[in-house]
Amino acid sequence: MFDAVLRRRLDEPLARVAGAIDVPVVTPDRLSLAGLALGLASAVLAATGQWGWAAAAWVVSRVVDGLDGALARHRGRSSPAGGFLDITADFVVYGAGVVGVAIGSVPASAGPGDWLPFAAVLLAYYVNGAAFLAFSSIAERTGHQLDDGRSLSFLGGLAEGGETVVVHTLWLLLPAHAALIASIWAGVVAVSATQRMVGGYRTLSRPTR
Repeated sequence: MFDAVLRRRLDEPLARVAGAIDVPVVTPDRLSLAGLALGLASAVLAATGQWGWAAAAWVVSRVVDGLDGALARHRGRSSPAGGFLDITADFVVYGAGVVGVAIGSVPASAGPGDWLPFAAVLLAYYVNGAAFLAFSSIAERTGHQLDDGRSLSFLGGLAEGGETVVVHTLWLLLPAHAALIASIWAGVVAVSATQRMVGGYRTLSRPTR
């Protein structure tokens, strides 16, 4: 929901940092892989109850994730392969983050119902991701692209990248309330998935110019 505003505000600072780290050894793909590694480390740290370190690794991973595209734009060499790596890494990190928090916050003696909020988040992520990835693929073939400078055609929704970063940070900082946060978040992502399904269908139903 806030991604467009966040991108406008963060583009300039990210561009400055990208210029500062523009050395041959640093590449957009390596930054994507570094963000992936840090995100997975955050999930492992959360699963083992090291919440402060998990939160720190998560935040740094998202900052690094924001720099891969900025560096590619700075060099004028954005690539489809890089965009694919970036979005795939994001999906891995988001899913792993949910699993890590679930393992770390749900007591060993808990019953199956205690895992339901996190399972609901994963299901909502699955539907949400399927909706916007399917839209992007079909829009590319049919001329319905939504070009905002990113590699894919992103349909807006209630839950976008900015909100996801905030929620994942929140349950790492407040693990005792992680199940409640997950329950609310699953509902928000489900609404976003519905918005994308309806919006994607309507957009693809329109004739192209």
